[in-house]
Amino acid sequence: MRSFGSHRTKLLWSVALIAVMVGVMAGVGVAQKGNFNNAADNKTAIEHANSLSHAFRRAAKMTMPAVVKIRTVTRAKQVGNVRGMNPFRGSPFEEFFDDDELRRFFAQPFSTPRRQGMGSGVIIDRQGIILTNNHVVADADEVVVELPDGREFKSTDIKTDPDTDLAVVRISGAGDLPEARLGSSSEMAIGDWVIAIGHPFGLDSTVSAGIISGKGRSLSSGRRSSYLQTDAAINPGNSGGPLVNLEGEVIGINTAIASNSGGYQGVGFAIPIDLAKWVTKQLVQRGSVQRAFLGVKIGKVTAELAEQFGVRPGEGVLIGEVLPDSPASKAGLKEGDLIVSFAGRDVHQPRDLQEIVERSDVGVPQSMEILRNGQKKTLQVVLQAMPKSETASLQEGGSGPASASKGKAFAANALGIEVANLTPEAAERLGFAGYEGVLITSVDPAGPAAEHGLKEGMLIRQVGQTRVSNIEQFEKALKQTSVGDGVLLLVRTADGNQFFVVVKR
Repeated sequence: MRSFGSHRTKLLWSVALIAVMVGVMAGVGVAQKGNFNNAADNKTAIEHANSLSHAFRRAAKMTMPAVVKIRTVTRAKQVGNVRGMNPFRGSPFEEFFDDDELRRFFAQPFSTPRRQGMGSGVIIDRQGIILTNNHVVADADEVVVELPDGREFKSTDIKTDPDTDLAVVRISGAGDLPEARLGSSSEMAIGDWVIAIGHPFGLDSTVSAGIISGKGRSLSSGRRSSYLQTDAAINPGNSGGPLVNLEGEVIGINTAIASNSGGYQGVGFAIPIDLAKWVTKQLVQRGSVQRAFLGVKIGKVTAELAEQFGVRPGEGVLIGEVLPDSPASKAGLKEGDLIVSFAGRDVHQPRDLQEIVERSDVGVPQSMEILRNGQKKTLQVVLQAMPKSETASLQEGGSGPASASKGKAFAANALGIEVANLTPEAAERLGFAGYEGVLITSVDPAGPAAEHGLKEGMLIRQVGQTRVSNIEQFEKALKQTSVGDGVLLLVRTADGNQFFVVVKR
C-alpha cells in the first residue's frame, strides 16, 4: 500500500491544491462582478419603487383634504302593540287569553336600540356637496360630517338612491372647501394601481393601496351597479370613501367587501365614478334619479343558447319576455329576439343593455339592432320613465301543485316531464292568467329536464321557435327537435320569471 507521504502523492496533491485555488480566485472575481451588477440593478429597482411611492404619496396628498368622516345616529324607536289590544281577538285562540292580562302585557312598549354608525365621504363640490353610500346614511335621524380640519357640521339635506347605494349629503356654513377631482372609471384597466382612502374602524385618514382586480362585477346588494373590484384594503368605515388612481382622480366609491369575517380578505368593491357622476347630477338637480325603461326581461346568451340561435356566446342579449304596453312592445320587440346593439353601442351582457337603457333620455327615439330568426333588423323605440315597480305589470301568483289542470296529459319521455293543458282555474291559481302554454304536471328527477331546473308547476310557452298553447301543439313541436341536439324551451314560473332554457341529454 502506498503512503500519502510519497513524492508522487505529494505532487498530485500540490496540483489539485493549485487548481482549487485558481477556481476560488475565479469565483471571487465572478462574485465581485456579480455584486457590482446587482448593485446597479438594485439602485434602478429602488428608483422605480421610489417613483411609485411618490405617485402614491402625491395621489393621497391631492385627495385626502376632500375625504370626510360621516357619523350617524339612529334613535331608539317604539314598536309593538302599544295600544294594548288583544292580538288573538277574532281567532280560535281568543278564549284562552284574558283581555286584561294581555292588555297589561302588550301595553308595555317595545323599542329598537339606539344605533350609531360611521362611514366616509368625499367632497365633490366646494359649496359642501359630499358623495357617500346610501347605506352609510339610510334611516339615520342625525348625520354629522367631520371635516379633515376637525370642524363638524350637521346635515339635514340628504338625497339618496338605494338602487345604486349612493347618496348626496349637503352641509352649509363651511366656507370654500377642497374638492376631489373626478376621473373616468371606464378608462381603468385590470392591473392599474389604485388607493382607497377613508376611515376604517374609525381610524382617521387611512390610505391603502392595491390594484383593480376586476371590472363589471355584480352584487346582490346593488341591483343597478356594475362594480370595480380591488384588492386595496377596504374595511368597515371605508364605505363612501374614494377609490383613487395614481393621477389623484376619484374613479370609484368604496362600498362593499367580500368577507367571511366582516373584515378585509383581499376582495373589495367600488361603484364606478362614471355611474356615480350620472346619479349625483340627478340627486343634486332633481332630488331623485329618473331612469329610462324599455320593458323587457332579458338573459345572457350562453353557449347552449348561442348554438340554438346560431350566434356566438355573448352576441347580444336574449329577450325572455316583452311586457305589455311597454316601449319594447310598441316598438315591435318579441320574445326570442336578440338585442345586439342599442343607441349605437354593442350589447354583450344583460348589464350592458340595462346601463345603456337606463341612462338614455326619456321620450327620445333610440335605434336598436336585433337578430330575429337569424335575420338582422333595426327598430326604433321611444323609452319612457321607469315605473315605481318594475314588476307592476306582471301577474302575481302563488305556487302549488299543478293538479288543478284537468283532462289528458302528455308524457314527453325524452325530456323527462309530463305536461297538461292549462285550465282557467290553474292559470288563475298559479299566476298564469293571460298566458298560454302547457303546464308541467310531473318531472322525472333523473331526467334531463330536472337536471336543467324544470319543475312541476312551470308553464312551457314555446318549443324551439314555435308557440304552444295545448298539448297537441306541444307534441307536434317537440317532434321537430332532438334532445341530443338540445330542445329550446321558453318557460314561465309562478313567481313571474320567464326564461329560455336548452334541455339537452
